[in-house]
Amino acid sequence: QVQLVESGGGLVQAGASLRLSCAASGRTVSGYGMAWFRQAPGKERTFVAGINWTGDRTYYADSVKGRFTISRDNAKRTVYLQMNSLKPEDTAVYYCAARTSYYVALTDPSYDYWGQGTQVTVSS
Repeated sequence: QVQLVESGGGLVQAGASLRLSCAASGRTVSGYGMAWFRQAPGKERTFVAGINWTGDRTYYADSVKGRFTISRDNAKRTVYLQMNSLKPEDTAVYYCAARTSYYVALTDPSYDYWGQGTQVTVSS
């Protein structure tokens, strides 16, 4: 079993930056693809960014390209999401997810483990 714990969320003004972290514990996430999803109030959970096991392939939703950067430190078993130029529409609960594959997938059901989420609120 893998436990994922997100941190780094908060309340910021539009244009600010935040860095989310996702720390994995329990069974190793060696070889796992990792991703961030988000869910805004009243909306479905959607893919934000993903990174493969080796960290050389990253994927982003169109809405965050050029503003968000996903990275990972396998030695620390941690995945990061650097979020710059935040907009009010980025307000959501952000979830970290892991799948037992080297590769990234863009849909919820493809992931085996989920964190509890961290709230990001961007005021205008």
